[in-house]
Amino acid sequence: MSAKRIVVVGTLAGNPYAGMAWMTMQIVVGLSRLGHDVHYVEATSDWPYDPERQAKVPSSEYAVAYLARVADSFGVGDRWAYRRSYGDKEWLGPVRTLAERLLASADVVFNIAGATRLAEEGLKVARYVYYGTDPVHHEIRYAGGDPDVCTLIDEHDACVTYGENIGNADCSVPPLPRLRSRTRQPVLLDAWRNGSSSRDVVTTIANWRQVGLDLEFEGETYLWSKHHEFMKFIDLPRRTPVSVELATNLGDRNSVDPLGNEAVPALGVGDDARGLLESHGWHLVNAHRFTTDPWPYRDYIRESRAEFTVGRDLNVRLRSGWFSERSACYLAAGRPVITQDTGFGTVLPTGEGLFAFTTMDDALAAFDAILTDYPRHSRAALSIAEEYFGSEKVLGPMLDDLGVT
Repeated sequence: MSAKRIVVVGTLAGNPYAGMAWMTMQIVVGLSRLGHDVHYVEATSDWPYDPERQAKVPSSEYAVAYLARVADSFGVGDRWAYRRSYGDKEWLGPVRTLAERLLASADVVFNIAGATRLAEEGLKVARYVYYGTDPVHHEIRYAGGDPDVCTLIDEHDACVTYGENIGNADCSVPPLPRLRSRTRQPVLLDAWRNGSSSRDVVTTIANWRQVGLDLEFEGETYLWSKHHEFMKFIDLPRRTPVSVELATNLGDRNSVDPLGNEAVPALGVGDDARGLLESHGWHLVNAHRFTTDPWPYRDYIRESRAEFTVGRDLNVRLRSGWFSERSACYLAAGRPVITQDTGFGTVLPTGEGLFAFTTMDDALAAFDAILTDYPRHSRAALSIAEEYFGSEKVLGPMLDDLGVT
């Protein structure tokens, strides 16, 4: 494969949370490690979120400083640009004077989650690829003729999805047009090794409740917010011999809609929900204290014993095959994962190191297996990460699917 010029566009600065930083930077750095000339560009027209003010704001002050810090910590501190598309359109960052030329001349530009609309900003791009990290939502809205989503998807020359079952017989979700690759989160394996599991606690990190993204499809309603799935297993901590911890957004705040800008759909755990969870044995911690920086976030995962988590209802019932970017990182740290079944067993091995559950009994059996022989399941978790999530093993075939060779 010859070296290609690649640009990744995303919302790392506008959504300044550690999970987004890892998702994006593992793609950027992973492509670089394959020998390509890779830059990160942010040009979304949404106001960036400022976690210190807990609001979306028409200011780049926090966003740009955060992006600079994250890019530097991943070794790409001289290879990014940020555009204030929501305001004066000024380019900032080390490659600000080259950014538009990079977009126009790149062999491929990856649009993470389809969050950036370059056409409406008048920015030219040679080959634009939709990189779908949250499958099902755009697929269903596109199939239903939603004009906003159709305009977005049709701006792209090709599509990539983390929904590895989409298009298969057991998944009714209609593929997006020009779908060229089914893939998954690439992981920088060396970044997750060498941490010790210092806490005897099974953890996960998740938003508790999100609003406004439920879907109607073939006469049924499919839910976006994970709290619906957590509630199905609310009694689990009282039935396990190990502490189960949920790191989430504590505090019952409303969606933020400053001066008509896009709402932030994530709501906190209010007093009623918090009391209910704690009465059923859940240990709750405020994720804000470690999710505004990628490295404390990594430490939290590496210090955990294992992960227990759920999926979104729409991925679970529609069997999309989606697998969590965060869970992939738990595996890479050698932490076994117990996660709700979305059909990912068609492409990933389960039953050792990684467990897919549907019922409470499934989940409890997975806990028992892990706690009975933790070293074996820890080794198996790492082995799965190495075989199925290593950045070179994920990104190389994806580029081949796109013909970027």
